[in-house]
Amino acid sequence: MRFAERMSRLGTESAFEVLAQARKLEATGRSIIHLEIGEPDFSTPDNIIESAYGAMRGGATHYTPAAGLPQVREAIAANMASRGGVPVGPEQVVVVPGSKNILHFLLLSCVEEGDEVILPDPGYPVYRSLTDFVGARARPIALREENGFGMDMDEFESLITPRTRLVIINSPQNPTGGVLTEAQLDRLAELAIRHDFLVLSDEIYSRICFADLPRPIWTRDGMQERTVVLDGLSKTYAMCGWRLGYGVMPAELAERMATLMINTSSCAAAFSQLAAVEALTSPDSELAVGAMVAEFRARRDLLVEGLNSIPGIRCHLPQASFYAFPNVEGTGIESRDLAARLLSEAGVAVLAGQAFGDAGRGYIRLAYTVGRPQLQEAVSRIRAFVGSAAPATVS
Repeated sequence: MRFAERMSRLGTESAFEVLAQARKLEATGRSIIHLEIGEPDFSTPDNIIESAYGAMRGGATHYTPAAGLPQVREAIAANMASRGGVPVGPEQVVVVPGSKNILHFLLLSCVEEGDEVILPDPGYPVYRSLTDFVGARARPIALREENGFGMDMDEFESLITPRTRLVIINSPQNPTGGVLTEAQLDRLAELAIRHDFLVLSDEIYSRICFADLPRPIWTRDGMQERTVVLDGLSKTYAMCGWRLGYGVMPAELAERMATLMINTSSCAAAFSQLAAVEALTSPDSELAVGAMVAEFRARRDLLVEGLNSIPGIRCHLPQASFYAFPNVEGTGIESRDLAARLLSEAGVAVLAGQAFGDAGRGYIRLAYTVGRPQLQEAVSRIRAFVGSAAPATVS
């Protein structure tokens, strides 16, 4: 079969590849601790599940408008307005079956072949994959440990050219748990207006945070008309399998995205959309989210303390998300080799930092999406492995 050339530019997500390898080892009887997949291990709150059951029994099993049911778009707009303290209208909202669609549709709608997209490194691999897929040029901005995994804004400004069309930010961030500061967001907004580029703000982890976050970039003067917010219910409400994301953007762009929905997925599932209203408006949902975030904080503290006690490993304290991104250069083992050997020899599934970009070399990512006893066991296995393993060539 002959494939289109663009398929050679499409990447993948290492987390799913490592998961498949880990499952094969488990099938042979091996004990594996899964720290590779970025999915909450909590169940979707009961009130949200019951809402979906009720919606299905009530007939919500048919097509909806491409951009989403009106009451769902209204609930999302109200939630966003409350979060940012600025007006947001339902006409600015597009509901999609998985938030990656918002990134893809934005690239298709607004980025021409040869345009430049500045994106975080290390960063979520799909940013680079879809940028390459549409024929745009990726311009990575390094996020360094010494800056708390934030941006060096002078370095960022040096990447801007007349071809810069879009900048992608992810704060709180995957894989580092870093958060952009108020000053960094202020400077980014000023540069976006001066150089006339769009900003995609991926805020999928905005509720899983352990301290107050800076104001979102779209709340600044002049930024609502040039920002697309990518968000969804997967992480906050433990709804990864429900496949429900959304974007908030200028209304004229929302119309184009609705057209792309008509030409691709038609619409998101009706009962999932109605469950989203329950998730976003119910006090029961908020209680469940609060309990989940408190548990993630406890896991973060346990894991980071444990990692920092292992010779050759140091781990920056993440401010948000459910990821730790320790520096492992001191082990003398190259990070990709370390990740592979931790799985095959120690039974701990993690991701190599370079899966998230060149700036991730020397790091591994661990998702603390298992219980505290398993995290303690993972730290023990990593400590034992690092203490006994022969170093490989460092690259």
